[in-house]
Amino acid sequence: MSGVAHALWITAAQQAALCKTNYETGKGDLQITTLFTAISRGTERLVFEGRVPEGEHETMRAPFQQGTFSFPVKYGYSAVGRVMNTARAGEIVFTLFPHQSEFTIPPAAALTVPDTVAPARAVLAANMETALNIIWDSGITAGDRVAVIGAGVVGSLVGYLAARIPGTEVYLVDIDPARDTLARALGCQFAMPDNAPGDADVVIHASASEAGLATAIAIAGLEATVIEASWYGNGVTRAPLGGRFHQRRLRLVASQVGRIPSDHAARWTYARRLAKALDLLADPALDLLISGETAFEDLAESYGSILTDPSTLCHRVRFAL
Repeated sequence: MSGVAHALWITAAQQAALCKTNYETGKGDLQITTLFTAISRGTERLVFEGRVPEGEHETMRAPFQQGTFSFPVKYGYSAVGRVMNTARAGEIVFTLFPHQSEFTIPPAAALTVPDTVAPARAVLAANMETALNIIWDSGITAGDRVAVIGAGVVGSLVGYLAARIPGTEVYLVDIDPARDTLARALGCQFAMPDNAPGDADVVIHASASEAGLATAIAIAGLEATVIEASWYGNGVTRAPLGGRFHQRRLRLVASQVGRIPSDHAARWTYARRLAKALDLLADPALDLLISGETAFEDLAESYGSILTDPSTLCHRVRFAL
């Protein structure tokens, strides 16, 4: 069976349009009607601006991406919808699909949204999956002093998870003082870069900025671990590796959600990790990470401004029900 949907396509650098898109239903495929999608501001902005390095075009492909990063491309990976066929009809599911009104996917690609998680909040699942992977990479243990640089969606979710490890002292560090309220609602303390406490046991850098990375290195304690969770696209980033970095024997570790850390990989599949991320979204406090909502029919017009607005956290896209 074939069908026609509408999808957001990036047609050229900094140009987006809603286009008709054909899709086919294979044997056993689930047909999904979309309820919500989410814009992942950091990654989608790099794609929108044409800043994905050519050498990373394959590794940075989204699971259901169409087109290429040299345009046109249909990109995104946070969709919540309702199953319309098979024995799963009526089920609310999360899948790593772009911004499209309806689509079909293999059953294994659709994870059931738990009853404890509001469908409108479930769009955070991909970000929570990234945050969970960062926590694993960081090795945070009970009682650690933890600093998270950059209180965007991923950084805030890392802080939220870290604050629930017994005895931890977690600071969200950001240049925007308005993030103070968010930090405290998520169980963290807040600091501006200039007054962030030092001697951290673990520092997570998630601001994708040179200044943020410099702060992360500056506040790390002796033999501490600094996790670089940012993706810079094709930019060249300077890191202050002189001075105290060498003296303090710091560990600088990259974290990227495309791989499960080696100490978990033998037991955890990608499906298990994503299912756990969904489970972790039961707390209504996480609704504070939704900074705005746009109707799908208005998305092409507002997409660029959403991506360039520094106050954007998770921007949700609402589809006609």
